[in-house]
Formats: sequence, structure tokens, C-alpha cells
Amino acid sequence: MASEALSGGQRTPLRRVVMASLVGTTIEWYDFFLYGSAAALVFNRLFFPEYDPLTGTLLAFATYALGFVARPVGGIVFGHFGDRIGRKRLLMLSLVMMGVATVLIGLMPTYAQIGIWAPILLILLRLVQGFAVGGEWGGAVLMAAEHGDAARRGFWASWPQAGVPAGNLLAAGVLALMAGLQSEADFLEWGWRVPFLLSAVLVVVGWYIRNRVTESRLFEEALIEAEVPPKLPAMDVLRERPKAILLGAGLRWGENISYYILTVFSLTYLVDVAAETRSLALNALLIGAAVQFFAIPAFARLSDRIGRRPVYAFGGLGLAAWSFALFPLLGSGEPLAISAALVVGLVLHGAMYGPQAAFITELFPTRIRYSGVSIAYQLTAIVAGSLAPIIALWLYQRDDSALPVALYLGVSCAVSGVAALLARETKGIELESIR
Repeated sequence: MASEALSGGQRTPLRRVVMASLVGTTIEWYDFFLYGSAAALVFNRLFFPEYDPLTGTLLAFATYALGFVARPVGGIVFGHFGDRIGRKRLLMLSLVMMGVATVLIGLMPTYAQIGIWAPILLILLRLVQGFAVGGEWGGAVLMAAEHGDAARRGFWASWPQAGVPAGNLLAAGVLALMAGLQSEADFLEWGWRVPFLLSAVLVVVGWYIRNRVTESRLFEEALIEAEVPPKLPAMDVLRERPKAILLGAGLRWGENISYYILTVFSLTYLVDVAAETRSLALNALLIGAAVQFFAIPAFARLSDRIGRRPVYAFGGLGLAAWSFALFPLLGSGEPLAISAALVVGLVLHGAMYGPQAAFITELFPTRIRYSGVSIAYQLTAIVAGSLAPIIALWLYQRDDSALPVALYLGVSCAVSGVAALLARETKGIELESIR
């Protein structure tokens, strides 16, 4: 076949494709979340030492948010070339860009050493991280979804999604290990840098694994059928699939906000408000991320059986209700209750995140799918995920109460739950049939 000639004639086994997507996504999100955890625990002191702890954290979260500003740009640029020259090469590029930026953060001097240039350099490197991860998700998901079959697409496409909690688990785990083995002074002096420098090793591993995967068959066949690639696939998406973009944004809204409140703001709440130790906060997050890693493919497989809509709606509406139990449990002072708060929250989040990759993939035709899924996924990044920790911290500071934060979280998750109920069911659809 002509499509086989394009990729050397040998198809990559599906399990290897899924493993490559999972490993690569884990590494990239390790880099991205490492910054978020460090922003919540360290960067306020090292890069904004002139302010009180909560204000310094707010400023650190502002630099954290800039990574989300760059994500839609990365999604558009990577989607453009991913729809024109292929998914694989763009995935390799995003992996290297993310790794280089993360290692440079680990080598960067602090405010005490170079003054205002320290936060400026931090911002620039965060923008590179955001740009890279903006292009990562679409390619990783499509490699798994387009190599797989319709009956189990939710399950196979969910493994790159599982790379998100895996990356968070790895980032929080390495930070927790360094914080537990060192005094606070040593951790602030150099210990926090080790997890960032470790990214160099992880990128080499990810490159080796991803390089052994062939290009998506569906992409190659669509390219042959079209004869010439789309000139401006992002514009084609906006013109042909505006409702799919809006639906994707609705599905993402509460899911995106809830994840960063659960994994970033919760650390600040536990350490700076509830006066818990960094180790306890990180360990609770570790437990939650570990459980979510298995919950994501389980819910995705369930969506292959009963449909994307009911599983997704359960996660959104369930987390909307759990929002009002979350902060009382986090502030209880009981390690078991604190861990349970994050575990239940992340499991319910997994009910949305598990089916999400297949759900959004099934909204767009192959010839513009990389651009479509990237825009739909990243559209909410600027106003949802990027601002969630900042808004949550501002709401808490304004009233000195977690109730407004719970309301913000609950309403946001309800939006995603309702969006799922309003969507049409896409379970089992053949990707070739989408025109």
C-alpha cells in the first residue's frame, strides 16, 4: 500500500504506540507539573522574596499561569504542522523543547543572585514549556486513537491521559523525596533543582521510545486522499467545526479548573492556610495521583461500553458535589481525611479525563484533526486552568474562607457535566467516516 511506503511498510504494534504515548506524555507533564508544585512550595521564596508568603505565592502562580497562555499558541502551531507533515515529528520536537526548558529552570540563578532578571528568565522558560505542552497533547492522543480500533478507542486513547497523573506523581514524588531527605534550608538552596535537572535523563528515554513508533496510518491515508495537505488547518477547523470547538471547551472547562485546584492550589492551602507540612501535602497528592492513574483507563473503558456522555457527566456533576466536602476535609488536620479529599476528587476528575481524549478526537475529520483537538483542548487553558489557582487564592484571601473557592469549583464542574449531557454520543464511531 502507498500508506505503508510512507512509513517504511511496517506498522507499529498498538501496545508499543500506546506505551510510547504514555511515556512521552508522562515526561512532558512531569516537566510541566514540576513547575506548578515548585511554584506552590518554593518559587515564592526564591524568586519573589520581597513579599509575604501568600502574595509571593500569588506572583509565582502568575508565572505559572503564563505557561497556559502559551499553550493555545503551541496547539495551533503544532496542529498546523501535525496536519501537514505528520504527528510523530511534532511529538519529538515538543519533547525536546520541554526538556531543554525544564533543565534550564533547574540551572537558573535566583532573585538573590541576579535580581529582577531571575523572575524574567523564569517567565521566558515557562512560556517555552507552555508552547511545547500545547502541541504535545493532540499528537500523543491521536497517535493512540488513530492506531487503535473503534470498539476500544476510549481505552487506548486514555493512556496518554494517564500520563498526566503519572507525570504529576513523578514530579510530586521527586519533590517529596528531596524535601523529606533534606533540611528546609538545603531544599531551598539546591534540593529543588534536582527534579528539574533529572528531566534531561527522562527526555533521552522518551526520545528513544517515541522514535520506534511509525506515523499514524489514518493521517497517511488522508494525506494521500487529499493529495495536498491543508494550507491552514486551524482556519478550516474554525470554519467547519465551530460547534465542536465550543463543545470541547465546555467539556474541558470544569475538568481543567478542577485539576489545577486539586493539584496546585490544594498544596498552597494545606501548607500556608492549614499549616500542614510540605511532606504531608505532597504525600497526599502522591496518593491521589497514584489512584487516578488507574481510574483514568478504567473510566475510559467504561465509556467504550456505556458511552462517553454518562461517564463524563458523572465525573463533572459528582465533582461539583464533592467540592463542598473538599476543603473541610483538607482543613481537618487528619492525614487520612486529607488524602481521602484528594483521592475522591481526582477519581471523579478521572471520570471526565478518561473518556475525554476519545470524545474530543471523535469530533473532527482526520485531515484537520490535530488542529481541531489541539484548539478544542487548549482553548480553555488561558481562562480556565491558568487562572484557577490565582482565582482560588484570591477568593480565599478576599473572604478568608474556602466556601467561595468551593462554589467556583462546583459551578465550573457542573458546566462540564451539562456539556457532556448536551453532546451527541460518539462511542464506536469510525474515524474514517467523519467528514
